[in-house]
Amino acid sequence: MKESGPEQNVNTGSGIPVAPVYHEPDAPPFVGTPGEFPFTRGIHPTMYRGRLWTVRQYAGFGTARDTNRRYRYLLDQGTTGLSVAFDLPTQMGYDSDHPMAAGEVGRVGVAVDSLEDMRVLFRDIPLDLVSTSMTINATAAVLLALYVALGDEQGVPRHKLRGTVQNDILKEYIARGTYIYPVEPSLRLISDVMSFCSREVPAWNTISISGYHMREAGATAPQEVAFTFANGLEYVERAISAGIPLEQFGPRLSFFFAAHNDVLEEVAKFRAARRLWALLMRERYGADDASCRLRFHTQTGGSTLTAQQPLNNVVRVTLQALSAVLGGTQSLHTNSFDEALALPSEESALLAVRTQQILAHESGVANTVDPLAGSYYVEALTDAIETRVREYLDRIQEGGGAAKAVDFMKEEIHQAAYRHQLEVEGGTRGVVGVNAFAEKKDSFQIQEPDYGALETAQRADLERTRARRDQGRVRSSLDAIRSAARTGDNLLPPMIQAVKHLVTLGEISDTLREEWGTYEEG
Repeated sequence: MKESGPEQNVNTGSGIPVAPVYHEPDAPPFVGTPGEFPFTRGIHPTMYRGRLWTVRQYAGFGTARDTNRRYRYLLDQGTTGLSVAFDLPTQMGYDSDHPMAAGEVGRVGVAVDSLEDMRVLFRDIPLDLVSTSMTINATAAVLLALYVALGDEQGVPRHKLRGTVQNDILKEYIARGTYIYPVEPSLRLISDVMSFCSREVPAWNTISISGYHMREAGATAPQEVAFTFANGLEYVERAISAGIPLEQFGPRLSFFFAAHNDVLEEVAKFRAARRLWALLMRERYGADDASCRLRFHTQTGGSTLTAQQPLNNVVRVTLQALSAVLGGTQSLHTNSFDEALALPSEESALLAVRTQQILAHESGVANTVDPLAGSYYVEALTDAIETRVREYLDRIQEGGGAAKAVDFMKEEIHQAAYRHQLEVEGGTRGVVGVNAFAEKKDSFQIQEPDYGALETAQRADLERTRARRDQGRVRSSLDAIRSAARTGDNLLPPMIQAVKHLVTLGEISDTLREEWGTYEEG
């Protein structure tokens, strides 16, 4: 369906004309102008009247073959960006035949061991025609190396590769747990990715600073923004210290937030985040507008989905997606209603895509920029969230920054999650179908994949890949990675060369484990 241009006349369903943007009549704009610093009302003057958000559905399960079929299906149904979910062994730097991978291969995402898997994952998907987001952190550099190597194979110039690696390791220590190396070498890897991409892959978003997983772990809306920004500022400092000019990497920073059920609080959260990031970047670094624009992806709240009465999740997801759109997101993933029970079915994944398309083309919320601006309640919430976020940031800065405040942020999230759980168990926070309007029996059935067969097939593929490699090239490639880890040279070039020789993700990760050790919780 064609998008409406910024100058095209748009009417409500009743024929009432809709202005591109609304201001307080006969007075200076009360919260600023869309597209102008500090971007409270949006990072672009026309927002969705000029271009809709990217419909970026998150998918990945089992083998690369299974996931490739789902990607091509989603693209056929109108998805405009891919988002890759990886299984736990891939996230933790283990090949599928490692003892630590037993029972986990393909369960929460796709297993990627080598360039062979990457070829299958993106079969019949030209990398110059899609934008690909990869939710990966500890092994982000390896996955980026695999993607760049595949692009080279396809003949795609590196400057045409578009996408994102999440690459946000601090939140793993705080809330999620898929870390490998100690803090300092992990931060060094992030700087290497930023430096490499600024030279070689300039359209790539080198980091997606993620509040989503902290929110899923129990953080409040202000905590989500505060701890995300604390981590973001730490990454900015590290990149500047590594000699990367702010104007090179600042405009490529992206963020990843959750959308939960309190619609108007979520809208205010997004608006406050956009304004505060702009102010922080200007206050601390004198950044230009390009580095002050908060570009963010949103995913609806996985932790809000219930296994009881799962069809209720369709309504939750719709409300959450609405808050993200009203808040001005640049891309959006809508969860499938059955995700609390198993991996999404094809039918539920399609419904999740259609939810976004109905919002875009039938609801009217995309017809004008920042439609809730000027609401007394929304503006008050925006201010209140910004104030609370600043208070947290001040405390973290006083403690030496995010890298030294991991335990503080973790404890704050634990306390918030505990309060939330007490409210649910005590009945003061209602969850429909769980502690309110519950039913004795829920007959909804889900068919799970045969994960044992998937693991066997993945291990067999990996064995065949290993059998046909040039072992001399494998050894020399790993030696080059080991040397770069010791000398401080950028690790991306030797990683790209290694994966082209079919060195596996686990072999690269083990080499770095030998050099750097692993993170031990204090």
